[in-house]
Amino acid sequence: MKRHLRSAHRPTRRTCASLRLPLALLASAGAGPYNAAYGQDALELPAIDIVESGANTTSAFMQDLTVPPIKERFQLPQTSHSATAATIAQTINIIDTEDSVKYFPSLFVRKRNYGDTQPVLATRTWGVNSSARSLVYADDLLLSALIANNNTLGAPRWGLVSPEEIDRVDFLYGPFAAAFPGNSMGGVLQITTRMPDKPIAVLSQNEAFQTFNRYGTKDTYRTDQTNIAIGNKSGDFSWFLTGNYQNSYSQPLSFVTSSTFPANTSGAFAALNKLGTPANVLGAGGLLHTQMVNLSGKFAFDITPSLRMTYQVGYWSNHANSSVQTYLRDATGAPTFAGISSFANSNYTLLEEHLTNALAFRSHTDGVFDWDLSLSNYYFLHDTQKNPFGVTATGVGFSANGKAARLDGTNWINGDFKGIWRPTGPGGEHEVSFGLHGDRYFLMNPTYGTDIWNGASESNGLVYSKGRGTTVTKALWAQDAWRFAPGFKLTLGGRLEQWEALGGYNLATTTNSAGAVTGTISTSQPTLNALRFSPKLSIAWTPSREWEITGSFGQAYRFPTVTELYQIISTGSTYAIPNPNLRPENVLSEELAIERKLDDGRVRLSVFNENVNDAIISQTAYLTGQIPYNYVMNVDAIRNTGVELAAQKEHFLFDALEALGSVTYVDSRIIKDTSWASSTGTTVVGKRVPYVPDWRVTAALTYHPTKEWALTAAMRYSGKQYSTMDNTDVVSNVYGSFDSFVVADVRAQYKLNDQTWINLGIDNINNESYTLFHPFPGRTFVFGAHVQF
Repeated sequence: MKRHLRSAHRPTRRTCASLRLPLALLASAGAGPYNAAYGQDALELPAIDIVESGANTTSAFMQDLTVPPIKERFQLPQTSHSATAATIAQTINIIDTEDSVKYFPSLFVRKRNYGDTQPVLATRTWGVNSSARSLVYADDLLLSALIANNNTLGAPRWGLVSPEEIDRVDFLYGPFAAAFPGNSMGGVLQITTRMPDKPIAVLSQNEAFQTFNRYGTKDTYRTDQTNIAIGNKSGDFSWFLTGNYQNSYSQPLSFVTSSTFPANTSGAFAALNKLGTPANVLGAGGLLHTQMVNLSGKFAFDITPSLRMTYQVGYWSNHANSSVQTYLRDATGAPTFAGISSFANSNYTLLEEHLTNALAFRSHTDGVFDWDLSLSNYYFLHDTQKNPFGVTATGVGFSANGKAARLDGTNWINGDFKGIWRPTGPGGEHEVSFGLHGDRYFLMNPTYGTDIWNGASESNGLVYSKGRGTTVTKALWAQDAWRFAPGFKLTLGGRLEQWEALGGYNLATTTNSAGAVTGTISTSQPTLNALRFSPKLSIAWTPSREWEITGSFGQAYRFPTVTELYQIISTGSTYAIPNPNLRPENVLSEELAIERKLDDGRVRLSVFNENVNDAIISQTAYLTGQIPYNYVMNVDAIRNTGVELAAQKEHFLFDALEALGSVTYVDSRIIKDTSWASSTGTTVVGKRVPYVPDWRVTAALTYHPTKEWALTAAMRYSGKQYSTMDNTDVVSNVYGSFDSFVVADVRAQYKLNDQTWINLGIDNINNESYTLFHPFPGRTFVFGAHVQF
């Protein structure tokens, strides 16, 4: 009968005290730098619990407490939080890959619906509009779309990773590692995908049903998802193929509003907007039906016993249709749009086909020197959104002509070389890491006129607008993790970056109500250059095996994205193109982290501060003359100061209960903004930075009544946040507002064995009604089954 380290749900505990002395002697013989750091002659190991069972692995919960592989390999100084695939499967109602971080400390993903293409990751100091202020990787592939910094085009490409591929997820907090660019100011999320070591086949099916009732819309929305994965390892070659198909229907993602009630109509709902002025609800928009396909392949070849080559290829497609629902009725009782053109904006078709490739070489001698080399490319093969130009004067018809916004040819390339030199071996006095980085981002975003908007043609030759541009970054970095005294480690590093923006071009037009162009403005944008150096410093003190205290400082520069530079500004029918001389954001971050390790968990307290000069934020300012515009520009200074408490424990209160939770408070303030313009005389100094909530809380309890069952109850809380610089958006739970919310989830998993399980869950079981600009989902029932052969 096999023996293994005890899992949380096993009822019998037997401490093998007789093993302690031999293990301690073995550890003493090979103690090396680790024991020397504590000035001890032998490593006293904790008691090892052994039970009789058919499995041979430690509990999933304890695996979450291991050091992230990327952090261990390059001796990265950041504090971190992790979740393995087993923990994700038993605690989270996971449909999309971004669900995996649902209960991570301080994190929030703006996921509006299943199959959402705009789920931006918010971190403890930055909100849902800051896609370029964090980094998301899947192995060596950058999922973050650093071509933009917004909650549309800039959202990470989560769809390239199927949930079945996930092996573990790790989040590293702050810009304290020289290995990452300034976009790591919010943190780095690393998804590690799995590779088989034997024949494997996986089939999983998930079904979700959301109930939604708001204004005049009451319905149930369904999602179907099928995952298939197969793989094998034969000699030095291994491969893993995955396929994911998702068919989903969403709740309304928008509402059509008007400051007045359309004449001779009924059915509208009286309402306000977030500023407290009338915004009566005339109908629902963004009723989205999406059909997504994700096909990926990962292939690995061991060139030598210590050198592996890996190639990844992924294809993602999305066919979507967004429809509208009018609440208005004319004098005869028939449905009508009442000539409101906003109904046309929420009615569209979307066709997307994207392709990605990544090639990596990685050595793993675990000796004096190891290295990584990776190249990746993300390419928009086809990407077109088409919608009608307007609506008919009566009834619920749309104009035949329309607009087609295209992104075909938009792409980015990333390349990295990383080395790690260990002159005295792993864990020695010095571990020096260094690297080179290069990237190029190219945007092509024209909008054309179409004679038949829902037909096959995507252009009639008429150009409404065009945005084009390129950014290029080159970087050199190095850091040394120096164990200079027993129990102390100093990590000192720096990153030198050269950035350039070039080839910028903008064209904008004015049109009449029929879609005819009445005016054109265009310009070629100037080339921009910047050279910046970012120092990093971290010191960790480990007075005992239970305690670790780490102080970190990091400077970082975030360079403007293509879309931030080459925007089109409009006020009514007036279009203007600003001088795109955005300066890089200059970030100074500090963190003091105190961690207490437990036999079966840990507790961490982090106090952090972040000062940002030249923060790139969209706000109202004078562009020319005395006409205020809303556009992206530099804000002189902002500050984010806060505290985060996070804890995990396997045997919480009693043996079969696991717990994790976090509480984060952030005081996020605008310190100086000389460009702010307001017709009402309001000021922004001292106001909260938009989209950063003051409080975030997560908690999850998992109970194992038997080894087959895992029962989880979890909650998420977000405090008040604003979307305006002067914090005047004070009306809650209306379209466009950003609300505080409390959402509770439950999940039950039954494992027939380690490869087969079924699950039932409910997200938002309390049916919280809240809005983060868009209405978010109501109570959602999730059913799933997983079989591995």
